[in-house]
Amino acid sequence: MKYTVITGASTGIGYEAALAFAGKNKNLIIVARNKEKLEHLEEEIKKINPDLDVIIKVSDLSVSENVYKLYEDLKKYTLETWVNNAGFGNTGLVKDQNLEKIETMLHLNIEALTILSTLFIKDYSDTEGSQLINVSSVGGYSVVDNNVTYSATKFFVSAFTEGAAQELKKRGGKMQIKVLAPAATETEFANTALGVNGFDYEKSTPRFHTAKEMAEFLMKLYDSDKSVGIVDIQTYEFKLTDPVFNFRQSQTEKH
Repeated sequence: MKYTVITGASTGIGYEAALAFAGKNKNLIIVARNKEKLEHLEEEIKKINPDLDVIIKVSDLSVSENVYKLYEDLKKYTLETWVNNAGFGNTGLVKDQNLEKIETMLHLNIEALTILSTLFIKDYSDTEGSQLINVSSVGGYSVVDNNVTYSATKFFVSAFTEGAAQELKKRGGKMQIKVLAPAATETEFANTALGVNGFDYEKSTPRFHTAKEMAEFLMKLYDSDKSVGIVDIQTYEFKLTDPVFNFRQSQTEKH
């Protein structure tokens, strides 16, 4: 039995992605901090297909020990796809940043994603049909005013994921490694980034996608042979592309 792992699965893109994978008859391991929301998601998954196996893992991945423990706990399962979706944003000028919040964001957006990606690649890079999908942002391809540190975390995600994809492909690895880059999406993201409750996307955001739409885009990326799925910030159309960043041969390999 094979499983698809989704972090940050309790709400938003992760929640809708879990339902989308259930629609493809994929057994799921869903990860988030909120057990009640994960149990609700499990119920919704069972409505789609009652025969699917759903494993709930409650974990705060902003704590590095929890990250290693999660992966160790999952070694008993055969994994097929890993979606690193857990993350959050921060809105505000750099000079006004709450550094405690920023530290947590760095741990989650960068550290946890890197650790889980690395461990999954180590174990499954030569497994046919395996996929790693890391959720970045259009802010990981262009720095967004008033969101500079968040954009920087997502630049890391984009560069790390694209680089890992090309590095593995160059060496004949069978795993597919991909990056999803959403634009504004109707999730809990804005509430967390702004430190508010009840952010109204309809009133405050000229253009956005729903979480369900972004999950549909994620599945298009999953089904494709492209490395990048990105929302065009001008048209809000979703595009599948080859890697965006330059990938150069290292100097040590040339000698």
